[in-house]
Amino acid sequence: MLQWLGLSAHAEAVYRAMLERPDHGVAALVADTGLDEQATRSALDELARLALLKPSGQTGAGLRPVSPEIGLATLLASAEAEIAERQAQVESARAEIAAIAAAHLGTRLSDSATRLEGLDAIRTRLEQLQRTTHFECLSLNPGGAHRPDARSAATPLNEEALRRGVVIRAVCRDSFRNDPDTLAYARWLTEHGGQMRTVPTVPIQMIIIDRRVSIIPVDPENPRAGALEILSPGIVTALRALFEQCWSAGTPFGAPPRPDSNGCTPTERALLALAAAGDTDEAAARTLSVSPRTVSRMMSNLMERLEAVSRFQAGVNATRRGWL
Repeated sequence: MLQWLGLSAHAEAVYRAMLERPDHGVAALVADTGLDEQATRSALDELARLALLKPSGQTGAGLRPVSPEIGLATLLASAEAEIAERQAQVESARAEIAAIAAAHLGTRLSDSATRLEGLDAIRTRLEQLQRTTHFECLSLNPGGAHRPDARSAATPLNEEALRRGVVIRAVCRDSFRNDPDTLAYARWLTEHGGQMRTVPTVPIQMIIIDRRVSIIPVDPENPRAGALEILSPGIVTALRALFEQCWSAGTPFGAPPRPDSNGCTPTERALLALAAAGDTDEAAARTLSVSPRTVSRMMSNLMERLEAVSRFQAGVNATRRGWL
């Protein structure tokens, strides 16, 4: 159980035995643990290196175990600091990648992208592209559920494309499975040959047509502000790879979420990742598009399963156990 703190199974067994009988020597510990003498001595050396054993103040008493409240808490703090440092490195790398990508995109906008100003311009261009789509339309949809007016506008174009044999695949959030309008659109789309899957979080709003053109928002926080129509083959290929990653992780509409080998649903895994990154319940709720009460209930259940006393420790334990 304590191996994720850097403690081997043999060392843990000897440590537990010494906590029970601190006066026992090597011979007695061999009997207590069932280990041979060499393994027991190696475990004692390991415990000393980890500062879980200290010299006893009693004459001739040898080593004494450090209390778990001090020794194990120190190891836990070290593990937490390691995870926090690693997370900081990941975030730093993410920011650097974003800066490099932005600089690269900025040098090529004049040749490979066209800015569409405002919602009307975006809708007009999407209608033009949908009417000329030859074989494929892919979309990521992180925003709100499908409203009746939006569905009425999109249905004729999608129906026409499906009749021409165009493959339509869409990804949206798990939280919209309970929305009647989204369910109605998903049912219509699948009945006419389209496909839809859901994931806990969708990274960006995006449409890719025939693997040659992509539409993404200028400002992901405000899609109505405008969009970029991207024609660069390299960028379109990267965006399509992002779509395929989301698609492969998604759950088809009509099917229940698939728990992994640890019994975690995709939404639970996403919540654990957010907890490990330090997000509050309110921030996680916004990301997952669920209520803070739902996040709190899910987090309590996960903490119990992970034997954690804090949200951060739950993220650490999940990482150590391979849940993330």
